Amino acid sequence: MLEVQLDDGTSLVIPEDEISFSASRGSGPGGQHVNVTASRVTVRFNVLHSAVLDRRQKERIASRLASRISSAGELAVSCADGRSQHANRRTALQRLAALLTHALHTPRPRTKTKTPAAQKRKRLDDKKKRALTKRNRRSISDI
Repeated sequence: MLEVQLDDGTSLVIPEDEISFSASRGSGPGGQHVNVTASRVTVRFNVLHSAVLDRRQKERIASRLASRISSAGELAVSCADGRSQHANRRTALQRLAALLTHALHTPRPRTKTKTPAAQKRKRLDDKKKRALTKRNRRSISDI
């Protein structure tokens, strides 16, 4: 079971049967231990065939994580940070949850603000002052 936090404060629970795990030998800490144990864990989640996500969420994830999703619609996250498969599995799940949370985040729309009148006045006054300074630098024959 994987819990993904949404913007509205609710959470999305992805059941264990929609997530697949595979272990392989990987590089990382452990010295010779790495060469004989399958401690790297790859977590796969098929975004396109998920029953938990609605169409809009699938489209948002597919567009935001397009470079990380395979042509079959699978999002894969690997972890080989720790020495144990169990620790790497937990870390990979956390990374998957963070990726999905980030992808499902909807940015708040920008509210247009009006430039204050005092700021407009100051800008025009500065322009007039600068123009006067430049005009005073001219020689008399240019006028």
